[in-house]
Amino acid sequence: MKNLAIYLIATLGLLGKAATAQVDASKELAYCTAQIQKTLKLTPVQKGSIPRSVIPGSADWKFVGYKDWCSGFWPGILWYGYEATGSKTLLNEATRFSAALQPLSEQHVIDHDLGFQIFNSYGNGYRLTGNSKFKAIILKAADTLATLFNPKVGTILSWPRAVPQMQWPQHNTIIDNMINLEMLFWASKNGGSRKLYDIALSHAKVTMANHFRPDYSAYHAVIYDKETGKKIKGLTHQGYADSSMWARGQSWAIYGYTMCFRETGYLPFLDFAQKVTDVYLDKLPADQVPYWDFNDPAIPNAPKDASAAAVVASGLLELATLVKDKVKAQKYRKAAEQMLASLSSPAYQSKDKNTAFLLHSTGHKPNGSEIDTSIIYADYYYIEALLRLKKLQMGMSLKSKLK
Repeated sequence: MKNLAIYLIATLGLLGKAATAQVDASKELAYCTAQIQKTLKLTPVQKGSIPRSVIPGSADWKFVGYKDWCSGFWPGILWYGYEATGSKTLLNEATRFSAALQPLSEQHVIDHDLGFQIFNSYGNGYRLTGNSKFKAIILKAADTLATLFNPKVGTILSWPRAVPQMQWPQHNTIIDNMINLEMLFWASKNGGSRKLYDIALSHAKVTMANHFRPDYSAYHAVIYDKETGKKIKGLTHQGYADSSMWARGQSWAIYGYTMCFRETGYLPFLDFAQKVTDVYLDKLPADQVPYWDFNDPAIPNAPKDASAAAVVASGLLELATLVKDKVKAQKYRKAAEQMLASLSSPAYQSKDKNTAFLLHSTGHKPNGSEIDTSIIYADYYYIEALLRLKKLQMGMSLKSKLK
């Protein structure tokens, strides 16, 4: 870890220059699509071999099956690659890898990650193709996810099983779950039940009231009494400590409340998205890529988390279009571009080290897994952010398809 810190410090001058330059979204998207083609050549053809991560010093992907919570990111990347290029090869591969996830919409729910899995894959697929079969799968998945909602608490249960420190069988909700609400909002507006909207809205409101400290930093998890709905405690599972600001958890809050405002128009969500953003931006290091946890005492010799930077960059590009204060909107747009400039620099792009897009993400440090690693969800939000930036640079709406 010390060598990583020395390397990153040595490249700070380069990153400082990159952070002031405009990101060439088309160039970086071309890099991403080239890496996608390389990864496709390395991916086994059998169903269920989905890329997830590459450990430092290796070029070999760890592959997972469709039940893994990360299974939707690779098909989502393929859909984004198709959106960027119009490639029929990527269209076919996106369709093929998405098909592996279809059983998730029909099986008994195992946790909250259906949005990550189904909406990133079939959601992007439907957005780009209008395939009615994709829509049906999303609607089924939304109904399945809704079965985890506890009306006494007002949130979706994240882990319906025993997890360390979660006081099972009490009700647990993790900040990651904010991202999965998008599928419920979408489904409610595209043929699904109104109750899906109500569930998502309730989850976001209850989380806003209970999941954050006075400074607007997020707990990773909150435990509620499953019968009374009363908050028992806030804690962490993947962060440094119960009182610390875990970088990726804060990124889910930034992205999640921005999306919730877009879907609902509920002004407190827009205000809250700015509050959770500002505490994150105020604590960033010079290269705009956070350490895995802002309160790790090992900083600056702690691992970075490029995945958090990618999630926030994508979220801030959208937030900048929603904020009416022009000065603040410009601040968020500039911050997002600075993050993307750093992520697009030699310090963070994988290049010829492996076929992922990015290096230096951290998955679950307390568990000793995926530390300083290339991880598929970092790549997903990086290419999403680049597509959003390109649309904005072209004067297009973020909902518009790229030609």
